Amino acid sequence: MKAIRTHEPTAGIGGLVYEDVPDAKAGLCEVLIKVVACGITHNELDWPIWTCRAGHRRAAIIPGNEVSGVVTALGYGTAGFAVGDEVFGLTDQLRDGAAAEYVAVEARNLAPKPRSLDHFQTAAVPRAGLTAWQALFDHGKLEKGQTVVVHGAGGAVGSVAVQLARWAGARVIGTGREHSRSLATELGAERYIALDKGGLDEIAGQADLVVDTVGGEVLTASSALLRPGGTLVTIKAAAEFPTDRDDIATIVFVQLPNRDQLVEIARLIDDGHVRPQVGAVYPLAEAAQAFTVKAAGGVPGRMILRP
Repeated sequence: MKAIRTHEPTAGIGGLVYEDVPDAKAGLCEVLIKVVACGITHNELDWPIWTCRAGHRRAAIIPGNEVSGVVTALGYGTAGFAVGDEVFGLTDQLRDGAAAEYVAVEARNLAPKPRSLDHFQTAAVPRAGLTAWQALFDHGKLEKGQTVVVHGAGGAVGSVAVQLARWAGARVIGTGREHSRSLATELGAERYIALDKGGLDEIAGQADLVVDTVGGEVLTASSALLRPGGTLVTIKAAAEFPTDRDDIATIVFVQLPNRDQLVEIARLIDDGHVRPQVGAVYPLAEAAQAFTVKAAGGVPGRMILRP
């Protein structure tokens, strides 16, 4: 089968190769998927794991952890899916991803595809949807009537967070660049702060929860936005929280696969509460160009590869 691979940990986008690779096969409790669409994250080439579960070094890696496609085979012991089912979900970072014609994924990391979306739209959902859900509800404990500030409200994760928070009955304040204002407000932000036009002082002390997808100076300034007892959640793994307050909670997390949450997110999509953001669709052979365009900035939403 054809796939995109990188053979060196530090090669970056320049190390991506479109080539023939051994056919993927479904193992124990796994599903073999014919990939229709693969979602990519612009910086994922900076953090692939170069060892397998057994601790052995991997000679090459297929990127792309988000997949939408059709089940073509079931591994021994796999339950809950049948050949021909349309599914979506996340691949395991300890094994090859979905930037290929086929991919094997643990069944527990997959869910039925939203009925109202095509595969290209669906491939933009798994990472953004799970990250937003877990930031708001698992870690942020967001409740109806609370106020949440979402940094990067026009991005793939931030835009879903805005929609989920609105669905949950929260007051949403979005932040980001001016060009994302119309999208963030359309998706449910009652107020929007353009960080390239001004600062965050005007919303100081107003939030019960801050969800940060940006990091840096924005994260540093975020503690001042919280009321006493509030929570600051970020997805920036190298985050260093300001230490000026001991009356707030601070959480750094990495999103985890979760079938039940994927099922609920798919239901909200089909009910019209959530709309994923697709930046552009590129042929699989042009993956390097897709990564380059996304890394340059200015393209909202998830970049999608099409085998």
